[in-house]
Amino acid sequence: MVQLFASSLVLALVSTSTAWKLGVSDCGSNSHYINYTTVTGFFLQDDSATIPSSFDYSTVNFGLINQTYSTDDAFDKCGRKTQWQKFANYVNTLNKESGDDVTYKVLWMGRHGEGYHNAAETFYGTPAWNCYWSELEGNGTVRWDDALLTEAGIAQAEKANKFWKYELENQRIPAPQSYYSSPLRRCLYTANITFSGLDLPEDRPFVPTIKEFFREGISIHTCDRRSNKTTIAGLVPTWKFEPGFPEQDPYWTGVLGEDSSSQDARSKIVLDEVFSEDDNTWLSITAHSGEIASILRTLGHRTFSLSTGQIIPVLVKAQKLYQA
Repeated sequence: MVQLFASSLVLALVSTSTAWKLGVSDCGSNSHYINYTTVTGFFLQDDSATIPSSFDYSTVNFGLINQTYSTDDAFDKCGRKTQWQKFANYVNTLNKESGDDVTYKVLWMGRHGEGYHNAAETFYGTPAWNCYWSELEGNGTVRWDDALLTEAGIAQAEKANKFWKYELENQRIPAPQSYYSSPLRRCLYTANITFSGLDLPEDRPFVPTIKEFFREGISIHTCDRRSNKTTIAGLVPTWKFEPGFPEQDPYWTGVLGEDSSSQDARSKIVLDEVFSEDDNTWLSITAHSGEIASILRTLGHRTFSLSTGQIIPVLVKAQKLYQA
């Protein structure tokens, strides 16, 4: 039976996490904790009536609900702005009017397209996959260690690219200001296909940052083992690595697994890093079903399981809470 990481193993890494830029109070000595909440009422995926298995972001404007905002009268006097333009103005106004201890960000979280490991699990069935096939690197015909995208997975990413193009041109959706990705290859390829070739603003180029802790939950499955840094850099040479990104995978052992509390702890760490280091409001994160579920738990969002290739935006409020 697989052994599980103790939560304390990941929690010990908290000391390496960057604190919020204004890391002390006006008194100069108090430490703080970043508290996250999901601001609901803006997206269909926030509503318990929305069923994840039948949700399709491309048919519902990424789930953005048609409504009026308190900022519309001054911003859209003639009623010509799109729903995304009005929402963007509302969010930007929230940030302008909030204090130094509060910030709002919109996270577009996209699950990678179908990988060969997903296809193998479907083919062999989950019990056989978990008990035998997942611990192998492949079946002699295809490989699924640090899995690549299947043709269906590539098509899912191309669908996302086409929809982003439509939204940018027709809905005037705010393009992400920052891009983040898991280091696993299925996410690298998904993000690259999704955002390459789009007419992005000059000040918002597609130059993602690869962050270790946006990876999938760590198990003994070979699909959860990442390639070394040199290999990754060869695949996406223009992308950036977070500081200190190691050459070899320091976490996958093939023996130890990660429980959900440990995964949530590292999700909190990576969110703290992003919210501490990145002043931008509109962020894209390409990750995995398990990791996105962990992020949603950390953000206080309702359970929402993403199928391969799905994308959901979430409005997040982050607040520094001080303690003596």
